[in-house]
Amino acid sequence: MQTPTNLPPTHLAQELRLPTNWLDYTILAIYFVVVLGIGFAARRSVKTSLDFFLSGRSLPAWVTGLAFVAANLGATEILGMAANGAQYGAYTVHWYWVGAIPAMVFLGLVMMPFYYGSKVRSVPEFLLLRFDKSAHLLSSVLFAFAAILIAGVNLYALAIVVEALLGWPEWVSIVVAGFFVLAYITVGGLSSAIYNEVLQFFVILAALIPLTLLGLKKVGGWDGLTDSLTQSHSADFVTAWGGTGIGNDNPLGANWLTIVLGLGFVLSFGYWTTNFAEVQRALSAKNLSAGKRTPLIAAFPKIFIVFVVMTPGLIAAALVPNIGTPDSDLTYNDAIPYLMEQLLPNGVLGIAVTGLLAAFMAGMAANISSFNTVFTSDIWAKYVVKGRDDAYYLRFGRLITAIGVLASIGTAFLASSFSNIMSYLQTLFSFFNVPMFVVFIIGLFWKRASMKSGFWGLLVGTTAAMVNYFVIYKQGVIDIPSDQGANFVSAIAGFVAGAVVMFAVSLFTAPKPEAELQGLVYGTRSPGMDEPPAAGDEAWYRKPALLGWGAIALAAACYIPFSF
Repeated sequence: MQTPTNLPPTHLAQELRLPTNWLDYTILAIYFVVVLGIGFAARRSVKTSLDFFLSGRSLPAWVTGLAFVAANLGATEILGMAANGAQYGAYTVHWYWVGAIPAMVFLGLVMMPFYYGSKVRSVPEFLLLRFDKSAHLLSSVLFAFAAILIAGVNLYALAIVVEALLGWPEWVSIVVAGFFVLAYITVGGLSSAIYNEVLQFFVILAALIPLTLLGLKKVGGWDGLTDSLTQSHSADFVTAWGGTGIGNDNPLGANWLTIVLGLGFVLSFGYWTTNFAEVQRALSAKNLSAGKRTPLIAAFPKIFIVFVVMTPGLIAAALVPNIGTPDSDLTYNDAIPYLMEQLLPNGVLGIAVTGLLAAFMAGMAANISSFNTVFTSDIWAKYVVKGRDDAYYLRFGRLITAIGVLASIGTAFLASSFSNIMSYLQTLFSFFNVPMFVVFIIGLFWKRASMKSGFWGLLVGTTAAMVNYFVIYKQGVIDIPSDQGANFVSAIAGFVAGAVVMFAVSLFTAPKPEAELQGLVYGTRSPGMDEPPAAGDEAWYRKPALLGWGAIALAAACYIPFSF
């Protein structure tokens, strides 16, 4: 169960106020000017709704690849994974090497040919082609709702962290960040969001790397850190698999089976292969080859990012052994802010604050840009106002962007009951992404999956995940040690329930005619999948298979020092 003594993130420690000066604020101001400049520069390329929602499918693979990983590297990822490091220790590596890399490779090698080849504008639109309108509408509504919730998490986290660090009132933080995200997306569309995400990727690293290095120096290097944590916590706290045998106790509250199946397969594949906030970046690539390489390029920085988000959490746990308990004013979410306050000089502090704000804006922008696409293309244009000219939907896309930002402000405070932000996000993923993944994976590999099975599999899978979390876990029907452990179980429950219902419904309802499944089911092809590679794409270092299997091998090798 969630530790009842963990303080919610509204109660960040007051002593975390940063000694910022004019130099720090100058760095921050320069960043905001550059962000808006990118937005206005991108405006010149926005002439159609395709330009606004998918960058006209014109971007190179290295740009979309960095944007792909940056869209995930929001501040909730940074604060949440640092919180995981402080609370769960080295088990945090599983969210990357098992919980991301295999799914990203699967997306690039297996699913992108179907997404890109079918020329869909969104993930829900693929369900329309594969199943029917009911599956399409339900998936569109669920995704739009989830995108606003997750954007709200970013805004909420931004407000409480900036209030603690800089002393700004929460409403000021929300309005400032919301305004800048609204401005550059409304003006420049997805291209503005993507190019800003590339910038934000490097700004975030410029903030995290010095923080990690200075923190390691303070605790005596990696050996000093692991020795300290072994004494204050346990030897398992600094290993990836120690204590994860079935029936064993560990800080994560999960065994190797739920880690591999719940996180490594169901949650991971559900997020990375069907979350449109990510897939949208790959769909904006200039050709099929670039689309396939987008998540594969992103996989390599993703492998190593864990070291600059988990390690600060470990360092905080070593410096404040009682972090997250009643004996400390610091919650797990305080790990990064605490180290910033303790370690960084002015100037570097300005870069770190800018990096945090950049991360919040990247996470929010990714969800808002995917929300406006799904709401405009999949809900408004398909079911509400049909058949209007393209200019109308371009204007509406800009309007719904503003509405989405306002709605995310309204959902921000739903995160307040979680002391670990990542727990809240993983809960949302188990509710919304996992059921969509089971519908996709069965529809992709089983021709007999009927048109009606998509809707019922999605509905029952979502319901089962929610029932497991709110009834079975929260009401104590089954004792699950932590929120994260409950999320893994909810993901498995949603996956199994959705799969069973899809198979059952398919036995009694009509399948889609085989002629309509070309390019939508594994083993079939569509004209878009036969797109010839562009000049240079045949180079050996651009081969998707080499990139994909290379990433998996590298992630597996990274486990070695954490396994003994």
